[in-house]
Formats: sequence, structure tokens, C-alpha cells
Amino acid sequence: PLTSHEGGALAPPSCIYVTVYYRCDMTQPPSPFPFGFGAGDSNNNLGAMFTQFGQMLQQAQSEGPLPWSTVMQVARTGLGGDAVVSDAEQRSVGAAMELADTWLDPVTTFPATGTPGQAWSRTEWLVNTAPVWQLIVTPIAVTMNDRMASMMPGFDLEGLQEQLPEEIKNLIPGGITPEMMAMLAPMMNMVSQLGATAFAYQLGQALSALAKEVVCSTDVGIPLAPAGTRALLPRNIAEFADGLGLDPRDIMLFFALRESAHQRLFDHVAWLRPRLISAVEEYAKYMDVNMNMLGEQFSGIDMSNPEALQEIMSSGVLEPEDTPEQRTAIARLETLLALIEGWVDDTVTEAVGDRLASLPQLRETMGRRRATGGPAERTFSTLVGMQLRPRSFREAHTVFAALRSKAGMEARDALWAHPDLLPTAEDLEDPLGFVAASTTSFDMGDFEN
Repeated sequence: PLTSHEGGALAPPSCIYVTVYYRCDMTQPPSPFPFGFGAGDSNNNLGAMFTQFGQMLQQAQSEGPLPWSTVMQVARTGLGGDAVVSDAEQRSVGAAMELADTWLDPVTTFPATGTPGQAWSRTEWLVNTAPVWQLIVTPIAVTMNDRMASMMPGFDLEGLQEQLPEEIKNLIPGGITPEMMAMLAPMMNMVSQLGATAFAYQLGQALSALAKEVVCSTDVGIPLAPAGTRALLPRNIAEFADGLGLDPRDIMLFFALRESAHQRLFDHVAWLRPRLISAVEEYAKYMDVNMNMLGEQFSGIDMSNPEALQEIMSSGVLEPEDTPEQRTAIARLETLLALIEGWVDDTVTEAVGDRLASLPQLRETMGRRRATGGPAERTFSTLVGMQLRPRSFREAHTVFAALRSKAGMEARDALWAHPDLLPTAEDLEDPLGFVAASTTSFDMGDFEN
């Protein structure tokens, strides 16, 4: 029983107090606070940290399953002092894009977009591609939230009572009353929201890492930038070129050719962009959580570790469902990515001809990058369970190169006139057979129509 200073009994408390214990180990160097708070910053104190974190949780609750403002805040913070694109870099990108258009014009029926090339900083890449990332990742966040919620105690009295530690049970011998449950429910909702916030932080960190690796707006194979946009990231291209021993101007031109070829295809094949985004969304929709792995992670979780939830999010618990629908979605996406990459590679190779002695080395380097991805891309794939890999690239390249050799670039480009004209995953198992059947069954008039 509680007493006042005068010794009289106080009325029962009308609210529940939650005590937060912060464990400090002075024998160890300070570790980073969770969710991006800096432990070593003298301007931050514990009260300010919890106030800010509480504000983020409140904001996250209002944004639904994926608190995107948190994603962007973490991603921007991760980029640090991002350098602004200089005038010299802008001129270099513009000149490379103009030359790329000149070389591409004779080797494809798809005309230039007519828009000038842009030089982006890492922050500009992040901002300009954010709407597409949000569209893709939101279904995955919904799945993650649903599975995380299923691991939390339910709101029924008996279920929650059984899961309470013995120390807590001894404090409330009468059990949890409906009134107490009504007061606990908002707290349980907040705990559930922690999973969404942790996922948002991990996603923000992954996008920040990607922004430091990508060299153009189409580097991951899907059209992330607004329609008609061609953009290179000169700072990342310079880091990509470091150690290759090649002329940096050749590397800039190579990526300008690839970016321009991608954009010609996306801008002049009206059905391609929406179909590709739809294929990625469908793939994401069928992502599920490995419940066995998630259960193991939760069973061994150290709740005194402030980064425990973040570790779970980045442990690879998301994976494709092993269902016919998901296998179909994966095959559809991988085939479309392979066809795009195969056409771009053949078109760029024809455009370059023998004018760049470094082309074989650049193509080989891109092949390795395409097959394995960079560290940031692998981190992103682990987090969201998606691998945007054109696995049948060589077969797709063979189709376009053989068709161009046999019937001309008009026949090659005409395959994009309708989705039904393109080879399927089964067709790519015998690319030369597909080319032979295509050139036998259709004359040039059919291709053009």
C-alpha cells in the first residue's frame, strides 16, 4: 500500500508505470544505439533518445506497415556528406550521353528519347528512385508485419496470462483483469510496431548502401527512375573504375550506352515498364517468412540487446514461397530481366563495334557483377528475399544476336512489339531453335506488324 507524506493511504494508482532499464557496461567501449542514434554524441542524452524514438514509433504507426519516412531518414543519414555533382561531372555525363546516342542511332530502330542525360549524386538517386522502391517493398513489409504479429502474445486474457514470467504473475495473484488488458493493448500494439520500425531501418540502410554502388538508374535491371530519365552517378562510376586500369572516359561512355539503350527500350515499348514492375510486385507478393527460422531467432533473442530486432530482420528470414504461383512469378521476372539485359548487351556491342578496345573487359566485368551482385545488392537481397538476377542472360543474348545476324536489327527489335512474340523460359532452353522457328514462321512484314 502506498502512503502520502502525511502518512495517510493513497488511492490506488490510476495508471500503469513502465520502467525502462538501460544497462551500461563501463568496461566495454560504447556500442551504437539501435536505429541510428549515436552513443558518443555529447548532444544526445538518454531522454532525448527515447523522445525521438517515441516520435518515430508514433509516426510509424500513422504510416502503416512500412514507415517510409523512417526508411528515407535512415538512408539519407547513411549517405553522410554526399558530394554535390560538379559542373565538370555534369558536362562529362552530358557529352557521354550525346556520343552514346550517336553510336546507338544506326544499330536500333528505337529512337533517342530526346531528353538530356543527368548526372546524379547518391542522394538524388535515392530520392528519384524512392517511389518505385516503396511500391515494390510495401507488400514484403506487410508480410513481415503479419508474421511478426503472429509471434507476439495474443490479446486474450488466458493466453497472455500463461506467457507472463513467474515474477510478474506473483505481483498480480488475481491475474490480468479486463481493465488491465485494455491498458496493456496499446503497449502490445507498440511492441508489434517495433518490428515494422526495425524493418524500415534495415531497409533504409540497405538502400543507402545501394546508392553507393549503383552506376546508373537502370543498374539493378528495373526502371527505377521516372519515364524518359537517363542518369549516371559519376562518383560511383569513378569508384567502379578504380583498379581496372582502363580509361575513365571509356567506362563513362560504356555506362552511358547501357543507360541510353535501356531507356530507349523502356520508353518505346509501351507495355514493358508496367509489365516489369507488375512482375516484381507479383514476386514480392508471394514472399513469405521462414517461420522455423523466425521461431529460432525469437527463441534465442536477447531482449537486453537493443539491436536484437534489427538482427532478426537482416538474418534472411524472408524467402520465396515454394508454391506453383511463386515459381511462376520468379520465372516470369527472371525471363523478362534476362531478355532486357540480352537486348541491351547486343545493341551496345553493335554500337561500339571496334571503337573501344576495352569493351571485352568491360563486358566481362559486368558479367561477373550481373552474376553475383555487389555487397550492397546482396545485403538488400537478404533483407527482402528478392534476387533480381537475369539468370538466362546468355541464352537471351543468343536469341537477339542470332536474330539480328539472320534477319537484321528490325527483326530483333520487332520481338518487343508484343509480349507474345518474345521467347518464354522454355524457349530460352533452346535459343537457336527459337530463332529458327521465328524466322521460318514469320516474314519481315509479320515482325513489323
